[in-house]
This record gives sequence, structure tokens and C-alpha cells, in this order.
Amino acid sequence: MDIVLGLHSIVRWLVVLLAIGAVFKFAMGWLQKMEYKPMDRGLMSGFTGLMDLQLLLGIILLVGLGSYTRYQMEHSVTMLLAVGLAHLPMRWRNSALADDLKFRNNLFVILGVIVLVLVAIAALPGNRWDFNVGA
Repeated sequence: MDIVLGLHSIVRWLVVLLAIGAVFKFAMGWLQKMEYKPMDRGLMSGFTGLMDLQLLLGIILLVGLGSYTRYQMEHSVTMLLAVGLAHLPMRWRNSALADDLKFRNNLFVILGVIVLVLVAIAALPGNRWDFNVGA
């Protein structure tokens, strides 16, 4: 399980890096009314794919460890919601939406995923947002 936990830890940083890059790319595309290109679609697909991989590793950890504490379940459910949100752009990938709306929608999806991920991390003990110090 140590290898899976290590991979889970590495993939999270890849998700963070890709999310930061995607936020900037989609914000610029939206604000500058750029053309939505296949590379932009690939960026969103890559982000979603990494989220899927992170979910798979998390499920392996959860089942492999065999312990289902409250904080693990809160983290798991919130991350499942984040991955579901990350898949939302698949619904409009072949739609007739204007390019600026595709950039805007993808930007808001990634920002929403980031918020859900922060909430999921906050559910874990020992995180930097754990306000139960001394409890």
C-alpha cells in the first residue's frame, strides 16, 4: 500500500500543476476571446484523466487499507463529487457553444473542482486546515 500511497501523493501534485495551467489558459482564452482548439480540449481531458487516476488510486487505498473512518468517507465522497464535476465538460464538447463559453465553462469547472478538493483535503486529519488542535 505504500507504493499506492506514494503514487496518490505524486499524482496530486500533477493535478495541481495542470489545474494551475488550465486556469490561466482558460481564463486567457475567455477574456481574449480566443479560438477553442483541440489542444484546449486535450488540456481539459488531461485534467479529467488525472482526476480519474487519483480517484482510482484513492479507491485502491480505501479498499486495501480496509478501514472506513468518518474522515476517510468524507474525503472519498467529496473527491467523488469533484471527479464528477471534472467530467461535466464532456457534456458540451461537441456542442455548438461559442468558443468563449467553452473557455468560461471549463474555467468554472476547474475552479469548482479546486474548491471541492480543498474541502476534501480539509476532511483529512493532520492537514494544514485542521482546526481540532489539541482535541
